[in-house]
Amino acid sequence: MHLLSTLPFTALDWSCMLLGVAVAYIVFGIAGFGTALVAGPVLICFMPLARIIPLLVLLDFIAAFGNLLPSRKAVAGQELKRLLPCMAVGCTIGVVFLLNLQSRLLLLLMGLFISAYALYGLLVKVRPARLRAAWAVPMGVVGGLFGALFGSGGFLYAIYLNARLDKEPARATQSALISCSTVVRLTLFIIAGVYTDGGLLVLAASLLPAMALGLWIGRRLTMGLSREAFVRLVNWLVLASGLALIGRYLGA
Repeated sequence: MHLLSTLPFTALDWSCMLLGVAVAYIVFGIAGFGTALVAGPVLICFMPLARIIPLLVLLDFIAAFGNLLPSRKAVAGQELKRLLPCMAVGCTIGVVFLLNLQSRLLLLLMGLFISAYALYGLLVKVRPARLRAAWAVPMGVVGGLFGALFGSGGFLYAIYLNARLDKEPARATQSALISCSTVVRLTLFIIAGVYTDGGLLVLAASLLPAMALGLWIGRRLTMGLSREAFVRLVNWLVLASGLALIGRYLGA
């Protein structure tokens, strides 16, 4: 309790952050990615993006391995080997940008990124039915870049894997890839000294119950809810958040 009192947040701030994280992990429990798309616009009201992404990486690290364990036998090892090196390159570039770009510019870039993501999800109905293995290079690099910079590159892995594999292997391989991505980003942030900030670790620990609750709800919703309808609703919410971030940048 003493450690929590050292963090500069009011009771209302905590309520907003806990709710944002819980909703983000409901989405993660259903879609397997997207925590930063939902939690990022909420958390950015209280801290800079360069602090948010390492925070969510810590939470994703726990959540992603929880998703991976039940389906690890269905992982397509060959696709994992193609994507991992490319993803690692993209993650490295993204971490360098995240830790060196100005906070206001990152705010604008995140607003543009999540708005573009939401519009893609809402407007583009046709997904590639089949992709060549060579697509692992751009999808892996750009997915890693977006993952490190904005906390969400999983949708690119999903596009690639769904065009290469059946539904169950694609989902299992995506979970494995996101698990590996969190390890790579976590390692890069440790090397950069980001986690020497004890307040960040205390904040992550404080948000763990909200993360666990969101995952629990998300996994149960998958049993009785159309994934497509849910993802469409999330896309509308993400679009509104992205436009709000752009408006905040322009109004600053």
